[in-house]
This record gives sequence, structure tokens and C-alpha cells, in this order.
Amino acid sequence: MNLFGIFSQIEKADPAIGEKMDFSRRKMLKTTSVAAAATPLFFAAMVNKAFAAEGCAGDAIEIVKFALTLEYLERDFYRAAQFKAGLVPSGARPYVVQIAKHEAQHVDLLEGVLGYKPNQMQPKYNMATLNAALADYPTFLAYAQALEDTGVRAYKGQAACLLEEDTATSRTVLAVALRIHSVEARHAAAVRYMRELRVWPSGGQNGMEPDAKIYAGEDMAMQGPINLVDYFNMSENKMKLYSPDMAARSVYESFDEPLKAAEVLAIAGPFFATPM
Repeated sequence: MNLFGIFSQIEKADPAIGEKMDFSRRKMLKTTSVAAAATPLFFAAMVNKAFAAEGCAGDAIEIVKFALTLEYLERDFYRAAQFKAGLVPSGARPYVVQIAKHEAQHVDLLEGVLGYKPNQMQPKYNMATLNAALADYPTFLAYAQALEDTGVRAYKGQAACLLEEDTATSRTVLAVALRIHSVEARHAAAVRYMRELRVWPSGGQNGMEPDAKIYAGEDMAMQGPINLVDYFNMSENKMKLYSPDMAARSVYESFDEPLKAAEVLAIAGPFFATPM
């Protein structure tokens, strides 16, 4: 196998690959024999790990800190809405209060994983952004939907990183993250219900979006190796239950796509007084 030729081609696509692969090589050698490390399979695995790490917030501990910062924001966002006089109608108030409680419990759980004191990592907020998001009830709901849908995709993105790390710590963190992820998805559905929208992300039916990046990449026809939109539209497909537009929308709604750490920060970043 011409490793140098392959490496040269990869460098043209990603000049930083040397640093990424050096980290991956050192990490994998800890658990791989010298003989196995000389094989093409080892090289392929090393490349996969190098590129997989690109969207990660860091190792398992850094991922917990990343998640905790987002949970602080969600908790404090809902608390601010809860206590702003006249913002939330009485019919929606139980939802907002309950979501705020959930977010507070998520903060407590993640702080416990890190061994932190309460609010030890409490961030400072950009009050102009926060106040704008709480200007009125429809605006509050739009931003709530944005935060919840971003949070769901953020947890999914970091889950792949934790699986890749595969240490005792990352396995513990993954179990915690999956517990929170499913609840965040329920929050997203509840907020959409309050906005009288379909209760799952849907192309062109997400209502007012504070930031278009929230739904970037959600219109994915390819799931694994299969183009499901084409599958539903095949003439020989006996499950012709949809028009072409309905088939595409159904596929897009059926799967959620992950967000990389940098993509999450680009969306949530304006809420913070200092860069995350």
C-alpha cells in the first residue's frame, strides 16, 4: 500500500490532517499491537478516527462541559421567560415551567458527572440577545424551538464522538447524554405544539426561524447507503402511498441529522457574553 501517496492526496483536501492523524495514531497505539499497526486496516481506521474527531467538542469530559453550557442556557432562558410578567399565557405556562424544571435537572446531572458545585460553570449572557428573544410570546417560542432543535442535533453529534472514544468515561457520559437527548426531543415537540406546527422538524414548516443554520442539512435523502426518496418513488415500488413531494418530506422528517460542535456554537454563540 502506497501510504505516502495516499497521505499526499489527503493533505490536499485537508492540510491539518497531519496533526489530526498524529493524535489518532498515538491514541490507537495504546490499544493496538505493533504488528497490527503496520496493516492497511490500521491506517484506514486511523484516518476514520482523525476525521471523526473533527466535529467533536473534545474528549468525554470536554463534551460534558459543552453540553452543560448549553443546558445552563436553556435552563436560564426558560426561567427568564417564566418570571417575565405577562410573557407566557396561562394556558402555556405549565409547559414552560415543566421544561424549565427539566433543564435544571439536566444541569444538576451534568454538574454531578463532572463533580462540580452548583453553577460552577455558569456562563455570562449577552443580555441584548436574551432580551430580544424574550420580546414577546411568539418570539420566545421561536427561540425556544431553535434552542431545543439545536440541542437535539448537538447531543446526536457528540454521541458519535463518545462512541468513537470508547473509554470507561465516554461510555458513562454516553449513557447520561442519551437520557437527556430523548427529553430534549420531547421539549422540541412540545414547543412546536404550542406554536401550532407539526411536532417534528419538517421542510418548509418550521415557522419563523431565528437562524437558518438550525435546519441546515435536515433534507437528507441518503440514509446510510440508501436514497430513501428514490426508493419511495420507484415505479416498481408497491408502497406507492405518497406523491413525490410527500415522499421527500416523509423521509426528511423520519431522520434527524447531527450537528458538529462548531455548528452548534455558531447558532448558540450570540447568547453568550464571551465566546464559548
